[in-house]
Amino acid sequence: MERNQKEEVQALQDTLHVLGGKWRLPIINSICNGNNRFREIERSIPGITTRMLSRELKEMEINMLIKRTEDRDAEIQVKYESTPYCKSFGPVIEEMIRWGKLHRKEIIRNS
Repeated sequence: MERNQKEEVQALQDTLHVLGGKWRLPIINSICNGNNRFREIERSIPGITTRMLSRELKEMEINMLIKRTEDRDAEIQVKYESTPYCKSFGPVIEEMIRWGKLHRKEIIRNS
């Protein structure tokens, strides 16, 4: 089957627009590892500021990657969860983590 480079480039650009940047994948990873409160997510990601986390969470909610639930009567009033749509990206994230570990070893070995 012939590949459509224009279509592939557009798909890559769309993916990078939604998941690119320094913080989005670490935020997804944090939430998928059970950090559901704002402060838990913030503490689990070294270097992220409160303002940046807030901005990224809003953008990720718009892109249907996370769901924000607010319950004024609950002990935990605001909770963040990954959506099934976000979880569909899980195998790609796992592969990126695997590749990143191998890459780090390769760089250290060749330094």
